[in-house]
Amino acid sequence: MKDLTTGYPAKVIIRFTIPIMLGYIFQQLYSLVDSKIVSEYVSPDALGSIGATAVVSNLIIGFLNGLTQGFTIPVANSFGAKDMDRLRKNVAGTILLTLGMAVTLTVLSLIFIEDILIGLGTPIEIRQDALDYVRIILAGIIFSAVYNCSANILRAVGNSKIPLYCLMVAVVANIGLDLLFVCVFEQGIKGAAYATIIAQSMSAFSCAGYLLAKYKDILPKANDFKPYEGMYANLITTGLSMGLMGCIVNIGTVILQGAINDLGTNIITAHTASRRVFDIMSVTVYTFGIAMTTFVSQNMGAGKPERVRQGVRHANIIVTIITTVLILLCYAFSRPVFEWITSTTDPAIVDASVMYAKISILFFYALGPLFVFRCTLQGMGRKIVPLISSVTEMLVKILSAMFLVPVFAYKGVAFTEPISWVLMTIILATAYYSRKPEEYVKGTDELI
Repeated sequence: MKDLTTGYPAKVIIRFTIPIMLGYIFQQLYSLVDSKIVSEYVSPDALGSIGATAVVSNLIIGFLNGLTQGFTIPVANSFGAKDMDRLRKNVAGTILLTLGMAVTLTVLSLIFIEDILIGLGTPIEIRQDALDYVRIILAGIIFSAVYNCSANILRAVGNSKIPLYCLMVAVVANIGLDLLFVCVFEQGIKGAAYATIIAQSMSAFSCAGYLLAKYKDILPKANDFKPYEGMYANLITTGLSMGLMGCIVNIGTVILQGAINDLGTNIITAHTASRRVFDIMSVTVYTFGIAMTTFVSQNMGAGKPERVRQGVRHANIIVTIITTVLILLCYAFSRPVFEWITSTTDPAIVDASVMYAKISILFFYALGPLFVFRCTLQGMGRKIVPLISSVTEMLVKILSAMFLVPVFAYKGVAFTEPISWVLMTIILATAYYSRKPEEYVKGTDELI
């Protein structure tokens, strides 16, 4: 366990963030390799099939991950306050709520997935492959939920390294399984899906196993499953705030995907490749937001508001520096990267991917602070403003699908998220600077 309430904030935040960042980068690198294997050994259209379903699976899995991040904010707060009895009760509630939600979402998603793909206008030529792939992915939701729950509990008490190690093993296994199922067994797109859920089960069992074996002092005993007054209300509102935040955004993404699908298979493939690269680049700033959730929660629990302010300043400086480096790399290497991922030099695919990447990366100067402010507000217990910002992003995507994309085609898609990032950062920064952290330490009721 690591206490984030002492030490120079920038150093503490960087050291805590690096394992989280590496873990997410490993995940995204796997996605890149997976895309390469599918496009090379199956077909570029098969890559489009995966991309056509990604928004749906990301919506569900992202919601679950957001829930567990939110559930563990009270865990981190209790740890900062050194209140171990309350911490164990919060862990008990987190486990029960995560498992219950995972089972519910698995059943509902498998029932309605075919209707969802039809509603999104998934092209008929890739629809069956898309359906075959996403059904297998959705059946493995429970593994993703167990890993994220275990990982977020560990991070809440300051351990960001073990989730990384568990993920690294799973990613390496995933690549090997991809080659086995797709190239050797020739199971096509289904093989890629089987490889993914098997690897996810490995990360889930290893992370949960470590938590059970090494952190017995924070694990709930029988009497810890009896909640303290208001515990589940706090866990549910905090969890739903973070879960819905991602869910609302992804609803907008699903609607936007419908507009992208109307642009044809080449653009679907280009967008799939673009998002793979975007996800890797955005992880470098997104993970500082994740780290700030724990940093702020622990320090608020410890009654150190000035340290919260220092941490926010330091984190914003760090993500700005990272963005500058990413812009240079993107403009120098984006074309050969996309040609490699898609296994083609077709300008209809590669040019669209490069355009998307070069437009998006310039607006990371807004995206980095967005993550920092949003997760800081969550760590301070402010649930409403982050939701408002997410609703803003959803509305921008819906309006883009209705007006921008029909007029400007894929260029309209490329500008959609940057517009929302700027608006969201303004909303979140205004909310953060409108109140002082001391007010929350003193017990002020939640403010929007």
